[in-house]
Amino acid sequence: MKFLTSQLLALLIPVRNRPNIRALVSYLLLLVVTVALFAIGFHWIMAYEGQEHSWVTGVYWALTVMTTLGFGDIIFHSDMGRLFSILVLLTGVVLLLIVLPFVFIRYFYAPWIESRMRFQSPRAVPPGTRDHVIICSLDSLATALMTRLRLNDIPHFVIEPDPLKAVQMHIDGIPVVTGRVEDRATYEMMAVAQSRMVVANCADTTNTNITLTIRDLSQQVTIAAVAENEQSIDLLELSGSNHVLPLKLRLGEHLANRVSAGHLHCHVVGRMGDLLIAEFPVHNTPLVGRSLRELKIRETFGLNVVAVWERGRMVPVTPDTILADGSFPVVVGSAEQVTSLDTYLVIYNTNFNPVLVIGGGKVGCATTQTLRKRGVTVHMIEREESLRSSLEGVADKLFIGDAADLKLLMGAGLADAPSVLLTTNDDAMNIYLAVYCRRLNPELRVISRITHERNIETIHLAGADFVLSSASLGAEAVMSLLQRRESVILGEGFDLFYIPVPTSLAGETLATSHIRPRTGLNVLALRLPDDVVVPATASMLLKPDGELVMLGNESQRRNFTKEFP
Repeated sequence: MKFLTSQLLALLIPVRNRPNIRALVSYLLLLVVTVALFAIGFHWIMAYEGQEHSWVTGVYWALTVMTTLGFGDIIFHSDMGRLFSILVLLTGVVLLLIVLPFVFIRYFYAPWIESRMRFQSPRAVPPGTRDHVIICSLDSLATALMTRLRLNDIPHFVIEPDPLKAVQMHIDGIPVVTGRVEDRATYEMMAVAQSRMVVANCADTTNTNITLTIRDLSQQVTIAAVAENEQSIDLLELSGSNHVLPLKLRLGEHLANRVSAGHLHCHVVGRMGDLLIAEFPVHNTPLVGRSLRELKIRETFGLNVVAVWERGRMVPVTPDTILADGSFPVVVGSAEQVTSLDTYLVIYNTNFNPVLVIGGGKVGCATTQTLRKRGVTVHMIEREESLRSSLEGVADKLFIGDAADLKLLMGAGLADAPSVLLTTNDDAMNIYLAVYCRRLNPELRVISRITHERNIETIHLAGADFVLSSASLGAEAVMSLLQRRESVILGEGFDLFYIPVPTSLAGETLATSHIRPRTGLNVLALRLPDDVVVPATASMLLKPDGELVMLGNESQRRNFTKEFP
């Protein structure tokens, strides 16, 4: 009885359900009036035929005919009576057999189910939850970040204001809490004071509100806020954010750093303590067509070659790996060792022609500005004529028109450009342009942004050499903060993993651990408790209190967990 009462109250009390109740009651009143009118008509025709029946019999007859039961115990003898019976029958079929089920489902059953689901949506984190990460919105950044948090066994929860969506997310296995991101009560129920970090990944104005709300509850919790506009950085910092992540600006900078133009040089993509991770092109150098064994990069420069980029794929290396013209080896070493390699490469020229940037949005402008600071000439193509005035002076030369126009592309310098950067916010357009540009200039280095992870493989197949998204960039930035390390941006689909040395490997050397053959992960270094990073060697001892720094993808990371539980 208590259950029935609570369900009825849940249906009747909320204001949003009152129109449903009124509509259902109105329809039931219509049915009552219809049955009453048919009962009156029944008595009038029966009296005309000389038959007498009670009012209960009239209602009984009307209902049996309307519901198509038709017992046949009470019948008319005249044509007028039979025509009236047909009218009652057809009305009953429409009102009771067709309309009533839909009305019942729409105005009673569906709201009842919705009310039950609202009660089932999680309203708080489990008691005793600590050191968790709170994510304020489920977007592409949150999806990429949650994947990495799960791989590192870091508890996390997403805020979802819609209870129905929250229930579906809960069913899908996403840790979620129902609440409004601006409400103080939401963060109280999420134990924000005991959390490890809050990721404010909503609009800039909302992130400011979130930061102020959390700071009113806790001054200690770390807040990482995403900034859509560069102007919002200072405001978010003043509001109390510990780290502000202007992802589109950073995305443009990282895309620009992958451009090969002018003199050859190493691109530093990250740092591990005193060690740098860098990559460099071999185009137009004596390194092309030779194996790593012949080149003796470790003996000459002291650098370890840990992987090679080949047309968007990162492939593991062996001493017999041969560098192709489009290869980008990834090396690890000290700053002095990277500088010595840079000095060797700088005597070789790649291409001093203008670099082509397609797309004049925030990412395109950030990319262009970064390149021009390096002294690289940039030509930009933007489709919207309305943006001409705001883009004047951003690039060395601006072209307004459709980038799919062959005449426009060639006029912008595609045929001689060393690199083209695809910075539009449309994955389909970037994929199309990657194919188009690659066919028009096979020697071109194609660098592209991507929005949806599902399109990564497609755009690599289309001809892109390097791909990066703001989601993976943001996820890496957050993980580097959580793991107390420098951010390392290798490319879409590949990450650095900091994993405590498993008990089964403690005391072994790297050579006897067989980590790479069994998992595919490449061990780059060992991080000790005092944050000292020791470069990997075959004889390196795996200390039980250290962390393995490994390069690979998510699948290889899962293989490591299976092989070394």
